[in-house]
Amino acid sequence: MTATINRTRSWMDVSTALFIAAADQLTDAELAMSTRLPGWTRRHVLAHVGLNATALGRLVHWASTGQPTPMYTSTDQRARDIAETAAWPAGRLRALVTQTAAELAAGLDRLPLSRWAAEVVTAQGRSVPASEIPWMRAREAAVHAVDLAAGTDFEDLPDDLCAALVTDVVRLRSRRGQDQALRLRSGDRSWLVAGTGQPARIDAPPGALARWLTGRGSAGLTVTGGKLPLLSPWL
Repeated sequence: MTATINRTRSWMDVSTALFIAAADQLTDAELAMSTRLPGWTRRHVLAHVGLNATALGRLVHWASTGQPTPMYTSTDQRARDIAETAAWPAGRLRALVTQTAAELAAGLDRLPLSRWAAEVVTAQGRSVPASEIPWMRAREAAVHAVDLAAGTDFEDLPDDLCAALVTDVVRLRSRRGQDQALRLRSGDRSWLVAGTGQPARIDAPPGALARWLTGRGSAGLTVTGGKLPLLSPWL
């Protein structure tokens, strides 16, 4: 478990740093520009990532104390908090991202090894060990760093992080099984996505696969024996 925690914690730190660096590339005025996320500006993305760190900190508290502290009180409250926080002055919004990221990191540093196996519940209602928290944060910060459209893309992330993201999305899409089946390959790595019909074979670097599977574009893909399938939304 220690090796896994160290790896995902490293990814968390890299992704968070990339997100903050991407945000720093944007002027305060540019934060008001829209993103590819329906109804969200860059301000909403910053608010979401900042509040996400606080929400994951609640799971760290849950794991540490055994006292149930859900990430959010409700889906509606989460949406209201994001909308309200997105309207903050730019300096306060930027400070939220850096401060809550530091608080989450500090909380994880204090979590005893014996508590990393403690079960907590995600915002989607899944029971997971606390050891998944760094990965949950790494995934969030990495994908939303790309969503800021400030020059960061999946190729800027470590290949092994992108491969882990592909594995994560493949599991989710396979559970749903509502799209065409896929056979994905990247070098010596391969994944099979359960779905309908004969699997479409797609070859690409891990970053390109992660981009496509999360609905962020199809650049860099090679499709064998047909055209690129359409995918349902990731989340």
